[in-house]
Amino acid sequence: MTPERCLEQLVREDRGRLMAALVSRLRDMQRAEDALQEAMASALVHWGRNGLPASPKAWLLQVAWRKALDRIRRGGTEQRGLADLLIRADEVQDAGEDIPDHRLRLIFTCCHPALEAKSRVALTLRTVCGLTTGQIAQVFLDAEPTMGQRLSRAKAKIAGAGIAYQVPGPEAWGERLHSVLTVVYLIFTAGYTAGPVDGRNLCEEAIFLVRLVNGLRPDEAEIEGALALLLITHSRRAARVDELGITVPLARQNRRRWDLRMLSEGRGWLDKAIARRASGPFQIKAAIASLASVESGPTDWPQIAGLYQGLLRWEPTPVVRLNLAVAMAEAGDLDRALDLLHLIGPDMQDYQPFHAAVADLLARSGQGQAAREAYDRAIAMATHSGDARFLIERRAALPD
Repeated sequence: MTPERCLEQLVREDRGRLMAALVSRLRDMQRAEDALQEAMASALVHWGRNGLPASPKAWLLQVAWRKALDRIRRGGTEQRGLADLLIRADEVQDAGEDIPDHRLRLIFTCCHPALEAKSRVALTLRTVCGLTTGQIAQVFLDAEPTMGQRLSRAKAKIAGAGIAYQVPGPEAWGERLHSVLTVVYLIFTAGYTAGPVDGRNLCEEAIFLVRLVNGLRPDEAEIEGALALLLITHSRRAARVDELGITVPLARQNRRRWDLRMLSEGRGWLDKAIARRASGPFQIKAAIASLASVESGPTDWPQIAGLYQGLLRWEPTPVVRLNLAVAMAEAGDLDRALDLLHLIGPDMQDYQPFHAAVADLLARSGQGQAAREAYDRAIAMATHSGDARFLIERRAALPD
């Protein structure tokens, strides 16, 4: 294997673990990232000249550690004192393959409630998943310098606020775990909406993250529920668009294109989660996804509507009410569904799926002109060409 290929593989598979090991000692994300970048640059030179070391991962960690210490020594008196402390606490100098895995701490640090939601997602993608600043900017449709500033502010806030680099204790576990799983789900949703980003599939990055959290903190019902939700949803990926690139709604998807092995694994995790009798919102969402993913026969829309009613107790949001209205309409209660859409309308004017749902339900109720206007709004707000083309077809099919 060439040095370039080896380094590329290490970045893809072990960057998060290396960053976590460095941050656990340096307590500074930016310093850890700078040191790791310098070590990677040195690796290309040294490995190209001397061949690959016996343990490239341990080599990177040792060199990054030394470079961080060198930077600190070049600082002022206070920084040199910090270097002395770090040297006395050095656990890395003779590290072999057995590098302690502190990624769970790193994930919880990136997802701390003191950071706003967008920064949590961005910092997790950068630090744990290893996406570049440019790739993350592409996810959010931001300019790269803007995203760079956001990441810098997030790291500075962690340092300035003294946010602990640790997994929270029992008293804060529930709240913080929900924050972590929400960030992972937002990463998945970004990938589901935007598709691959410069060769990185964010849906698969999110599944990797939730598997990682599940492996590092097993036997948690909500983690298993989140894993089930992502796997069940991702199992339908190949059927989401047709050969022309037009979005295919779930009811019309070709089930033979679903990944049945992934679907089965997701349902297995859901069964494990439910058996723990510790209910939570991610388990409910996974149950909804499972019911919507029937391989044959009709979808149990009344049960899905009931689950959305239960989800409202955890997440009383307009988005959940929108999904409840759609489920109610599919279950045959069109009038109540339209009443619910009218009720949440003032809070949903900037949310494209709301206008698409309104258009569909108005069309079903025979309100053709109002449906056309809602379709126009939904089409104008669509961010994915496949969604827009699907809505254009639905609008064109309205009776005159």
